[in-house]
Amino acid sequence: MPRPDPDLVARLRAAGCVFAEDEAALLTAAADGPELEVLVRRRIAGEPLEHVLGRVDFDGLTVRVTPGVFVPRRRSEALVHAAVAALPGSAHPGRPLVVDLCCGCGALGLAVARRAAVDLHAADADPVATACAAQNLAGVGTVHTGDLFAALPTGLRGRVDVLVANTPYVPSGAIGSMPPEARDHEPRTALDGGRDGLDTARRVAAGAGEWLAPGGALLIETGTAQAPVLAEVFGGHGLVAHVGHDEDRDATWVQGRVTV
Repeated sequence: MPRPDPDLVARLRAAGCVFAEDEAALLTAAADGPELEVLVRRRIAGEPLEHVLGRVDFDGLTVRVTPGVFVPRRRSEALVHAAVAALPGSAHPGRPLVVDLCCGCGALGLAVARRAAVDLHAADADPVATACAAQNLAGVGTVHTGDLFAALPTGLRGRVDVLVANTPYVPSGAIGSMPPEARDHEPRTALDGGRDGLDTARRVAAGAGEWLAPGGALLIETGTAQAPVLAEVFGGHGLVAHVGHDEDRDATWVQGRVTV
């Protein structure tokens, strides 16, 4: 890839873009002339690079992400790999049933389906997110709009082999200290987890038992300090829980299984 225009790099760096040269190269590859200038101005105004480009690289995939939709982080790739590892073995009849709850643009479910043959359902309360997810999951899975389990078809109840959820887990009081890219351009509902960051995760853990198949697994991404608390929540709802951590991706999650 040719070196980007130094003046463009300087403009991005002055706007606070840490990786200004890399970003300039990506923007230049995406457009030129007046169209490039439009993209550059959006980025300089603080819009996330992924929203400006309309895509994000995630677990080896290029995933569409539109303005107003949560941008999946690299750390969530660890949740994908843990979910694939939690799928039932070859003795399982048919294709395992996977649900991506709080799916956003659908990146987690899409990445799981790329690695394993599954029946995939994804759900989110935000119609902007599910419209984006429907594009990413076309021909791969079914997308539903609604509040957590209320969005899912009742026929899935008691049949889900793996339920993966990247619930919001930033404590409400910490939202103001987040980078402006996230704070000002991603939906607060995808970030704000309540007083201790675990409000939505608690709701998912409380309802999961009705939806999981015998031996099924629930996986929720969380912060390292929050993980022991969430593991106790899992245990209180009859799930055998353990905490997973991926040092390379700086990722933490809690996994719980329904005892058979």
